[in-house]
Amino acid sequence: MSRLVSQPQSFSPRLTAPSYGPYSADDPFASSSSQFSSPRASPRPSDYIERPQRAQRGYQEGSEMRNLTAPPSRRAAPWKSRVPRSESSDIFLPTMAYTPPHLDPSIPPSRDNGYVETDSIFSGRSHFDSSAKFGAPVGASTPNPYAHGPTTGALGYDPVGFSQEKLVKRERSCIPTNPTKRRLLFFGVPLLLVIVAAVVVGAVIGTQKNKSSSSSSGGSSGSSDSSGSGSDSSGSGSSDGSSSQDTWSSYITTGSGGDGSTATSDLGNEFTYTNEFGGTWSQNPYDPYSVSGQAQSFSPSLLEDWKWGEHVVRGVNLGGWLVTEPFIVPGLYERYQNTTPKAIDEYTLSQAMGDNLATEMEEHYKTFITEEDFALIAGAGLNYVRIALGYWAVETIDGEPYLPKVSWTYFVKAIGWARKYGLRILVDFHSLPGSQNGWNHSGKGGSVNFLYGIMGIANAQRSLETVRSITEYISQDGIKEVVTMIGLVNEVQGYVVGQDVLAAYYYQAYELIRGITGYGAGNGPIVLIHEGFSGVAAWSGFLSGADRLGLDQHPYLAFATQTTDNHTVQAKTVCGWGGGTNDSSTQFGITIGGEWSNAINDCGHWLDGVDSTPQYESTGTGSCTFWEEWFNWSDATKESVKEYTMANMDALQNHFFWTWKIGNSTEKGYATSPMWHYKLGLEQGWIPKDPRVAGGYCKGIGIGGNQFEGTYPSSAIGSFASTATPTIAAAELASHSAWPPTALGPSPSYSAAQISLFPTLTQTGTRNVLATATHPANATLGGGWVNAADTTGAWVRVKGCDYPDAYDATAASVPTATTTPTAPAAEVVAGGPATARTPAKRPAKTPAVSAGSSVFKRAKVELEEDLASKDKEELAALVEKYHRLYLHFWKGKVRNEFGSDDEDILSDEEGGFDDDDEDEREDHGEE
Repeated sequence: MSRLVSQPQSFSPRLTAPSYGPYSADDPFASSSSQFSSPRASPRPSDYIERPQRAQRGYQEGSEMRNLTAPPSRRAAPWKSRVPRSESSDIFLPTMAYTPPHLDPSIPPSRDNGYVETDSIFSGRSHFDSSAKFGAPVGASTPNPYAHGPTTGALGYDPVGFSQEKLVKRERSCIPTNPTKRRLLFFGVPLLLVIVAAVVVGAVIGTQKNKSSSSSSGGSSGSSDSSGSGSDSSGSGSSDGSSSQDTWSSYITTGSGGDGSTATSDLGNEFTYTNEFGGTWSQNPYDPYSVSGQAQSFSPSLLEDWKWGEHVVRGVNLGGWLVTEPFIVPGLYERYQNTTPKAIDEYTLSQAMGDNLATEMEEHYKTFITEEDFALIAGAGLNYVRIALGYWAVETIDGEPYLPKVSWTYFVKAIGWARKYGLRILVDFHSLPGSQNGWNHSGKGGSVNFLYGIMGIANAQRSLETVRSITEYISQDGIKEVVTMIGLVNEVQGYVVGQDVLAAYYYQAYELIRGITGYGAGNGPIVLIHEGFSGVAAWSGFLSGADRLGLDQHPYLAFATQTTDNHTVQAKTVCGWGGGTNDSSTQFGITIGGEWSNAINDCGHWLDGVDSTPQYESTGTGSCTFWEEWFNWSDATKESVKEYTMANMDALQNHFFWTWKIGNSTEKGYATSPMWHYKLGLEQGWIPKDPRVAGGYCKGIGIGGNQFEGTYPSSAIGSFASTATPTIAAAELASHSAWPPTALGPSPSYSAAQISLFPTLTQTGTRNVLATATHPANATLGGGWVNAADTTGAWVRVKGCDYPDAYDATAASVPTATTTPTAPAAEVVAGGPATARTPAKRPAKTPAVSAGSSVFKRAKVELEEDLASKDKEELAALVEKYHRLYLHFWKGKVRNEFGSDDEDILSDEEGGFDDDDEDEREDHGEE
């Protein structure tokens, strides 16, 4: 979501809320003479009860309060929904609203079980009109074209409140050359490797723990900085961050049920499954992909096809779970406000947790979102969840403080929970290396370093590698039916990095993904691109003809110019978004509202960042006390918020609310951002019990416009009638296929010649094969890597190279020349470029290598680290490899051409030869 990074503690003080016309500053729905009869409560901090009991309007002593720690009773609680019926007078609608289409006999039934969402007609200019004039972000030379994002002074690629200390300027860069031509640095390497292997392999095999065939212990740093030949590394059960919760649970037993049945979570907690929409749950740990729950009777199960244009995405984000945010989990951050560093984002939170990081972060993963939440989401009439992941779910490198790989094990759990309750998943790459927007939810607040600045290309290469690992995992049979969409990047500041640069990255990612999955419906996920705050219309025609490429928009009013207009008034603005969404669906393809909320201002504890003051107060618009103390809201306020909710649902069509839940503030004792809290709104009545009632809302209040008839372009849904593969428009390929981009910010842009000197990565590392779920021995699951032909090494840093800070390199100087790693002349840099040195003629005889030499010691340590992560089969392959190198050496495979200008050795294209090349073997001589 478009949120601001934290502000310094000296930021503008809170202002007293003035009165405005006939309204009170505390309640826009009450007359100026009216007063609340109930005093402000003194809520108690609680991890389980999400609202103070005495603070709730209408609370009386002895009334029942829902204990979230206990299994619910089979009797429907007051907050649980019932499907609206035509004869019912209680259908949870605003009193001044419209007749819902499914209750109006004059409207014929259409798609989605009679709820006619395609019968909404929208008018007016799209909210994404690029001609809208809004203030420019701090430090930017062009205005922000996104009408409803943060405003002037509130964001930028150098946000207020963060250190702008610049790096020491570097004059040289690490740029890997062709890895196939830089195999050895001197003629004795094969012999040295054989000696080292002989010394190390026996010790490693003798001490190595037995491993399952489905996992190995590749550490995070090893996968990032080590060079290799593209072997695999998975983190299941490893000591570098894999979760102890990844153990198969005996509570996961074969069973199924519907509304009122008793379900048991993977932790053994029994609860009553409540779903009044005909939903069911089902699981079979011995044949997990043969069964599926069904979220509702009107949503297809995972064993059935999703039909775009007929089925509607009604989803919710699980924000703050696997990527934490201060305003979503304030209690987690409040513990670390007096530490060094102070916790303001997950980067500093991880640093502040120190030795307790693994324990406390996993406790958060384990308790903030659980299996019961998935059951409740299905019971709320929703059929999708969007789950944010940071790159540290896959790997980290030395110096990065995040907890590596543990969040991935909980994402794997989420896949199992979603299958059980019939939900589908959009996995969103939320936090990219270097930060794509400089906001706290990118992992580290500060400046943009993704596709921007000296480290822009290296960070993009690393991001592509993360996308690769995730795609390989989620495209496996049995998983691809659950995880059906992947978001390439969350809320990238397109107006900072530039739309052309962003488009080039999107094309690279698209080609990478489809190279893994193949083409057509059912082959891997839909690929979603964020519109970069340029508006969906700006992407019209992009990669026209591409296979299942969709658009993601995040329209928010919360960060626009603050106003006292209430939700009912602003619902009309939201309905105006429908025309642009419909046009994009018709012309581009699948267009979703990946995030939206009920917020019409930026009130909420730490919504704008730790220690920030909301613009709503700093601009003198009003006081946030009313908007945060939801337990004092009147029925009129709740009805108005509900109207705004339905306007969003109707205008965005396929949508995901941000977010499912907000944790309690331990300082205040309740959730202080209620307009972002779907679960609370569901319980308290400002979110409809049945989301289908939103269909036709905008038409009902007189907002009309272009219509989407429910038919997407055929390529957008993976339908190719005449060809096996899609054909992207030639003009689009010509415009976006150049990589790296030929220009890069900051302004003035770096030229292609300068970009060629930027630090980059090399594809010689160990692939990150992600851990799969543990399961009974006789169950058949995938191995985490769907495409066996994808064997290219991972993008990793070149050993011996000095890289700028990935998060703070926008001020680093452009290298003046290409250089190679600064390793000692005799050191082995396996898989990387040769060390810069003065070439020398190889002596006629190979000098002996002493086991006590520094060369041997360095190579021995390096090889020990590599071998420690291998199983016996891999070790045997290594021994064979080194044996062959040894034989090649003595049979003249290393040519005596160190004095050549090219300095390449062991290169077939430069004069090397194959084993069966008898003529060259004879020329070089054999023993």
